[in-house]
Amino acid sequence: MRTVSPPHTWAYALRLPHDPRAARVARMTVRSVLASHGRAEVLDAVELLTSEMVTNTYLHTNGPASLRLTALADGRLRVGLWDSHPRVPAPFGRPPHDHVPLARPDADGGRGLRLVQEYADCWGGMSLGSLGSTGAGTFDRRSGKLLWFEMSG
Repeated sequence: MRTVSPPHTWAYALRLPHDPRAARVARMTVRSVLASHGRAEVLDAVELLTSEMVTNTYLHTNGPASLRLTALADGRLRVGLWDSHPRVPAPFGRPPHDHVPLARPDADGGRGLRLVQEYADCWGGMSLGSLGSTGAGTFDRRSGKLLWFEMSG
């Protein structure tokens, strides 16, 4: 029996430790995957938005994260990021989506999720419940949150 899948679809998953180098690893992975699939038209924007989301995960959580890149049948690219903390930040909140305020010009941070709001075609997020450990320092994937954004190409 053959499995039928729509043409030009694929998915990659990457587990990221709680490490300051995780954003760099995510950027390198995104660049490699999108270049190998001929998606240069969205490469820079997806790399930037992914890096911002992974950086926020490192700064605001204490556990690992998982990144998933998925090419959808209609040509869109979806990037999802799971982490161990259940709080869903703006702009990923409930519709009509929270808005991220402009950062002060002299601020060191506060621009990353604003970039998602400005450049992604759509985005969203959901809390998966409270933090929970399954033992041995691993986190239960039924807890935490999932944030995602999509880009057309």
